[in-house]
Formats: sequence, structure tokens, C-alpha cells
Amino acid sequence: MLKKDLILRNPAVQILGKDSLFQGRFGAVLSRAGVGKTRFLVQIALVKLLEDEQVLHVSLSDQMEKINVRYNEGFSDLVDSIGYVDPAKASEAWDDISHNKVAISYNESTFDSSKIRDYLNSFTGTDLEIPKALVVDGLNFDTDFTNTLTELEEIAQEFNLFIWFSMQIHREEAFCDDGFPIQLENHKDRFDKAILLLPVENKIQATILKDGDKTSQEFLLDPSSVMPV
Repeated sequence: MLKKDLILRNPAVQILGKDSLFQGRFGAVLSRAGVGKTRFLVQIALVKLLEDEQVLHVSLSDQMEKINVRYNEGFSDLVDSIGYVDPAKASEAWDDISHNKVAISYNESTFDSSKIRDYLNSFTGTDLEIPKALVVDGLNFDTDFTNTLTELEEIAQEFNLFIWFSMQIHREEAFCDDGFPIQLENHKDRFDKAILLLPVENKIQATILKDGDKTSQEFLLDPSSVMPV
């Protein structure tokens, strides 16, 4: 019961809907540095974890220890958003789902999509469940990653998983005519979902840039937890 309550409280579910969250190929969370991209990606991943499914989190910006801290904090923020929860039940729920996350840390020089394919192929012929979602945090979309995105798209199709990316934008850059930051504009046909996070006074404004008839809807989030306010 607690897991279901936590899914319903999840900000990604409240904004995009649980059924929509992993429909398609690629999704992106866009913001300037330090606004909350990674925190929001963790909340997206927690939806799958709370459904007892596997998630692969690949980071080009955080070491393993930091990734684990982010998930611990994200889960605690979800629990706190409900109100009072028996600490023993919260701890039991975390212990039940935390093993479903696998984190891998790279940097720009060591990241290679073929390594992700090799990792996923290692599940073949075993009793282990293949991850249903992949989070890629820290790719530099200011450079040309067309070939990498093509390879990741092939991996998504081959292994039937959805990939969510963080995408950093910059204060000094104007948006394109269609309202997309240039980092998304360059690859917009590949992305089925996109959420823009912008600081507005003492809140974060989350705007849906791509998701069918939900496009342009706006939500306010707490900047310390990315929980809806």
C-alpha cells in the first residue's frame, strides 16, 4: 500500500501521469545547472523501482556514492510528502526496492553506448530481470551526440526500455521559435517527452514541452525536493 501511495505522490507521475511516463523512446528533463534535473530524474526512476522493476542509472557527472545518496534523498522526500509514515514501514519499503537500481558512473572520455549494450546483454540467459528504464545523466548536449543517440535508440528498441536524459541549457541562450531550447531543438524528433524546469521566485516552474495534449501545462515544485506545491 505504501508503494502505491508513494507512486501517486511522485512529482513525475503528477505531471505526466504514470501510464505516460515511459511511453515512447526518449524523454528529457531540461534546466540550467543546479535547478533540479537530476533530482527530477531520480523521481522518474523511483516510479519504476516502486513498481518492483529494474532501473539502470548511468551518470557522467556523479560518482557511485553520490548517485546512491541522491536516491536515498529522493525516496525520503517522497515519504515526507505523504505526512507521517511509520519509519519501520518506510525502511522496509526502501530495502525492498533499492536493490532494483543499478548505477554506473562514467565520464565523457569513458562513456560509450556499446558498454550499455554489453551490460544489458549480460542479462541474457540468466534469471535476472532486464531493466525497464535507463536514466542517462550528464551527457553534454552542446556537442554533437547524434551517433550516440542513434545507438541508444537502437538499444531502447532492442531491449524494450525507455530512456530519460538530463539536458543542460544556458541562461544566455534564447529559445527557438517553437519554444524549445536549442539542445532539444537539435534532436526534437527523437524525444517523445520533455519537461523544462525554470526557477521562478522561490519555486521551480515545470513546463511540459513535449507530451501530446499535455504540452504547455505548468506546475510549481519545491526547489529543495521537486515535490509539487
